[in-house]
Amino acid sequence: MSERIRTSPLSAVLAAAAPLSVRVVPSQSAVAIDPTVTSVTFDSRAVTIGSMFFCLRGDRSDGHAFAQAAVDAGASVLVVDHEVAIDGVAAQVVVSDTRRAMGPLSAAYFDHPSSTLQVIGVTGTNGKTTTAHILAATLEALGRSTGVIGTLSGALTTPEAPDLQRRLADFRDEGRVAVAMEVSSHALALDRVGGTRFRVAVFTNLGHDHLDLHGTQERYFAAKARLFESSLSDHGVVNIDDVHGQLLVDTARVPMSTYSAADASDVVVGPFEHSYTWRGHRLRVGLGGRFNVLNSLAAATTLGVLGHTPADIAGAISATAPVRGRFEPVETGQPFTVVVDYAHTPDALTEVLAAARGITAALVIVVFGCGGDRDRDKRPQMGRAAAMSADVIVVTSDNPRSEDPAAIINDIIAGVPADYRGRIAVEPERHQAIEIALRAAGRGDVVVIAGKGHETTQTFAASVAPFDDHAVARELLETMNKEPGL
Repeated sequence: MSERIRTSPLSAVLAAAAPLSVRVVPSQSAVAIDPTVTSVTFDSRAVTIGSMFFCLRGDRSDGHAFAQAAVDAGASVLVVDHEVAIDGVAAQVVVSDTRRAMGPLSAAYFDHPSSTLQVIGVTGTNGKTTTAHILAATLEALGRSTGVIGTLSGALTTPEAPDLQRRLADFRDEGRVAVAMEVSSHALALDRVGGTRFRVAVFTNLGHDHLDLHGTQERYFAAKARLFESSLSDHGVVNIDDVHGQLLVDTARVPMSTYSAADASDVVVGPFEHSYTWRGHRLRVGLGGRFNVLNSLAAATTLGVLGHTPADIAGAISATAPVRGRFEPVETGQPFTVVVDYAHTPDALTEVLAAARGITAALVIVVFGCGGDRDRDKRPQMGRAAAMSADVIVVTSDNPRSEDPAAIINDIIAGVPADYRGRIAVEPERHQAIEIALRAAGRGDVVVIAGKGHETTQTFAASVAPFDDHAVARELLETMNKEPGL
């Protein structure tokens, strides 16, 4: 939809953001003592006439240095952590921390959209995208128009506060009643969800990831746990099969509901569907892989908290379709199974390979790499996870970014026990690596192409090239299907 212009006096925005503590330095212009705000942004390039511009301090730059440029572009309000000298007409809202203030002020400008929506926040190392997708599909089938915010809908899993509040406001204005939203640890650590009210917060699990930002596993968990504070959420839904989920329950600051694999009985898992009995009703979900049982249990438990009956949930959850890049099948009539999955952590790779093992008595073949300029410690763990769970391993590039792909591959192989290294093929060029894996497959085998999932590009030092694992695999399979003897 085309965005309508929202206007609000600064005084009204500040009143709606209470109890946020601010000090206002009025504009020098007598005609702009209470300026009109027409947009909110932290990017000086996006400033237009009447914008409220947030001067954020970052690792590489300080937004206060762009205050004058914002005023020159028409900003009517600057949000700063100290009064700045400017030429021109703009009020200054002085706060202790511009990043922490950005969420509440943005929410106030958009008239607190989350207060009129059922916003469900899903956090955890693995399973966020799939759980949010199941929730949205089921709510839609229940007649609840639902928006989705997450990895598949934008550049950031959880958008920065002005963009997030804009998205929520658009959903509200479109007439949607619910939002299924992924909440990343980055978003929680960087206050992107400040000003958002979550009807339910969902915790899937905690594995090894993002330590380049958080530093330690403890701080990583602490960031996730913030979603379960009463200042953000009304109710929690937590996986108690995960030790960190149990810790959340033990230290709960909001009412908690729990789920566990033990809640599902008579579980049947296939490559493209799973089913089980839950609360006396049979649930059928169009997603393969045993790990997706916990994801659908998370969704079903959450829907129960929202007031839907087990019978209604069982009837609606069957509307779930495959999720882009999440145990997503590539089917061209070949005599073996091929799936593309985003698994890019040791735990996720272990889970997806276990799921592959669960649907075949033949070989499990995996092709994967690790991203550059990210947490190096997980690379050998990824190598070990592959060695412990797959029969054939093809190690390749993921998004090497500024690093040497060969160095990343060496870090991966360092984690593979010596006795397992005979199973490894190395091919830095990802297209060729996928072809090696596919040509190694025989009847009944399962090939897992892991790491990039839904992504459609590959990032190198100074370039971003088109690359889609699903499209590449399909093209290769279609070529192979025309060859004699497949």
